[in-house]
Amino acid sequence: MNSEELKQKVIDVLQTIYDPELPVNIYELGLIYEVSVLPLNNVQIVMTLTAPSCPAAQSLPVEVDQKVHQIEGVNDVHVAVTWTPAWNKSMMSEAAQLELGFM
Repeated sequence: MNSEELKQKVIDVLQTIYDPELPVNIYELGLIYEVSVLPLNNVQIVMTLTAPSCPAAQSLPVEVDQKVHQIEGVNDVHVAVTWTPAWNKSMMSEAAQLELGFM
């Protein structure tokens, strides 16, 4: 499997992880800033949360790490949480904005 195929599998898995307070997955919410497949099939994910006080601040990055680790072919996973740039509603996909009634 090449790195583009692996990256798509990672994105597919990220679309199964939901913010506990919203009925939209974290990928469509725009919480995933970057997915990189590095040499040796190491995966690096840069993500944020809707707010520093988000109740899922401890659990979401762990869930991302665990689920991506389960993908066949993934060697190692590094999840980095950043607050820059700060998340805002405009980062959501159109589908997420429709789901949440913002459009």
